[in-house]
Amino acid sequence: MLRRMKWVAMGMVGIALAGIAYSTITTTSTEFPGSAMTPAGFRESSSVYIRMRDGVRIAVTVFLPRDLRAGERVPVLMRTTRYWRSEEVGWGLRVMVALHFVSPSTLVDEEVAYFNKRRFAVIVADARGSGASSGYRRVEFSPEEVADMGEVAAWAAKEPWSNGRVGTFGVSYDGNDAELAAATGQPTIRAVMPQYDDFDPQELIEPGGVTLRGFIDQWSKLVAALDSDDICGVDDVRGWACWKDRQTIPGVQRVDADRNGKFLATAVAAHHNLNIAEALGKVEFRDDELATQTGPVRFADISPYGLRERIETSHVPMMVWCGWLDANSCQGALIRYRTFSNPQVVVIGPLSHGGSFNVDPFAAKHLPPVPTREEQFKMEADFFDQTLRDQVAPKIESSIHYYTMGEGKWHTTSVWPPRGLQNEALYFTEGHALKPISPATRVGSDAYIVDYSASSGTQTRWQTQLGGGDVVYPDLRTEDNKLLSYTSDPLRSDLEITGTPVLTLVMSSTRSDGAVHAYLEDVAPTGRVTYLDEGILRLIDRKEVDPRSLPYVPLGPAHSFLRKDAEPMNPGEIATIRLALLPTSLLLKKGHSIRIAMAGADAGLFQRYPATGTPVWTVYREAGWSSFLELPVKSH
Repeated sequence: MLRRMKWVAMGMVGIALAGIAYSTITTTSTEFPGSAMTPAGFRESSSVYIRMRDGVRIAVTVFLPRDLRAGERVPVLMRTTRYWRSEEVGWGLRVMVALHFVSPSTLVDEEVAYFNKRRFAVIVADARGSGASSGYRRVEFSPEEVADMGEVAAWAAKEPWSNGRVGTFGVSYDGNDAELAAATGQPTIRAVMPQYDDFDPQELIEPGGVTLRGFIDQWSKLVAALDSDDICGVDDVRGWACWKDRQTIPGVQRVDADRNGKFLATAVAAHHNLNIAEALGKVEFRDDELATQTGPVRFADISPYGLRERIETSHVPMMVWCGWLDANSCQGALIRYRTFSNPQVVVIGPLSHGGSFNVDPFAAKHLPPVPTREEQFKMEADFFDQTLRDQVAPKIESSIHYYTMGEGKWHTTSVWPPRGLQNEALYFTEGHALKPISPATRVGSDAYIVDYSASSGTQTRWQTQLGGGDVVYPDLRTEDNKLLSYTSDPLRSDLEITGTPVLTLVMSSTRSDGAVHAYLEDVAPTGRVTYLDEGILRLIDRKEVDPRSLPYVPLGPAHSFLRKDAEPMNPGEIATIRLALLPTSLLLKKGHSIRIAMAGADAGLFQRYPATGTPVWTVYREAGWSSFLELPVKSH
């Protein structure tokens, strides 16, 4: 029996060894994406280091059209990222591809592949201090990082497959880099495409002066793992799941010359980067600076709005993408449109962060997105065709193409807000009602005890910023019981709201600090409550200032958010607070009602104000002390 078991065991080992040998041979003979040679004699995909002025090496991967002809020169599209330009393919994933368990197409970036088909070369670079690039990151979007993009673009413009003209593109962080590349003064950069980026990054992390703590902590943890080349930390897994990850995707992709990973190990060891959560934890007001290893940094120096002069001097045309329910990115896109002189084509759709989902709250299905991914890629490539193919590009006319949610239609305007709208005020009245006539009663108010368990959900406009997931708000009728709300009569006809709603609250509080989270909602005849929009303001930031004193003119009431302008509430004293909701475009149907619901917190997402205690608000709705909601509307 023992002899038989021994032979069985030896047979199993032999079969396993044969399987490994077969897999090795098959893997070796399998053509992976990017490994083929083009007719021009260049590999489809190659990775190299480019040395910067200070010796830092930037890792760059080049993707060329598969059928690039000898002597052909094409425009270059450049993306700079701090999320790894590409992943290393481990032996486990190679075997799965070779044995057809995994399709090779899963290893290809679909946007890059589309650009290649449209005859663009694409280069993707790891920003300094991240991925496989050397150096360190003293701060995000540092002047050094911006200067690097100019040098990489200059390198690309001189390559034998390049026509000398470069366009930049990217989503989220990469989108900010795409825009900031215009500030380099590099003449080879002829067009930029910031997608779902942040015109004012501080407005993302502190919308209305209220810290988006949930996002900051998660994002800080993610980028720390990325910068350490820790795939298990990136996926937040341990044990068997971690081991499996390391066999399939060990980490960031090495450059071609770094076969033993020596360069990569040296680069990663030098990534002594800023702890984002720790640094932002010390920022409370607009004029607070980020403490870095080399001294304080102002947000204006690392933000598109702060580099306005340099970006405008470039005169480069822009194509800007954002989604109505993607954090507050569309607010920045519209402010940029009204502020910067660069030609701009702005596309605002019912899109999640990155454009993978249709987030129209009235859409029955959230896939496919509108436009579809293929249609989005075509629009992007068409813009770059127009701006990069010829030495002298045609003039770009500025315009905004926006989608009205609930209506399901696209519109085009050259000004914002669009013409043909009028402001309509809805006043808080007794019975928690919204009426188009201001209250005549001499005494009227409602008390609200702030409920710190109130939450807008787990798939909100803020959470899509972490990975581009769908935006799905639940039916809020139950959650609204925790909020102070006012509801209108059913609409007598369809009503369009396009622009920036503004809420005026006449209120007092028992505490000196707090936050107002105001939600615009649709109440259907069935009773379902649908999230539409929101506005946020920390109460000590309520002071209004001359908008001309700010770095850019906001879309609603002007608050500086400066430390010197902070005004604690005097407990029991009445104050008038005006705050803008985020810009939107939506159509409400006849028979539905409008609701404004107010909370003092959004649990799990935003920081709590005050840190301890439970404020009680008194919201006034009487003659001379009227609270109301102002909507930019058009009847249909």
